[in-house]
Amino acid sequence: MKDSRSFFEKLTGSSRIEHQLEENPGPALAKATRLPAQSSNWPDAGEEGELTVDVFQTPDEIVIQSTVAGVKPDDLDVTITQDMVTLKGKRQKTNEVSEKDFYYKELYWGTFSRSILLPQEVDADAAQATLKNGLITIKLPKLDKQRTQRLKVKME
Repeated sequence: MKDSRSFFEKLTGSSRIEHQLEENPGPALAKATRLPAQSSNWPDAGEEGELTVDVFQTPDEIVIQSTVAGVKPDDLDVTITQDMVTLKGKRQKTNEVSEKDFYYKELYWGTFSRSILLPQEVDADAAQATLKNGLITIKLPKLDKQRTQRLKVKME
């Protein structure tokens, strides 16, 4: 009999439900529909989740974007230095569901943070952050390293 599992399935020992349904649909279907959700791999209480981010540049700015759906602007804290941005926040559950009633439990609830080392220095005082449709966008104007300024020497 030919093993039709994918490389990933062989590597991890996982199995698609289609394979289980082909072999014996009864137990596989019961397993998929009746078992409570397994604990997720999210951090335990007291630990923080880490946001995923996109960081890119325009000619004048470094832009950071991250999905923070379900988080209110008041629950977000953005700190900026010339070479780093830290985004912290908390996603709070709006309802309580018993563990035994879950089929899937993949959403992250709790505190999260992410520090991003910037590829170049920015003007922290001119930075802007907006939240729209669950996406935070932080725009950081680049500092012009080529710009020079002459100082006039005063006699004392």
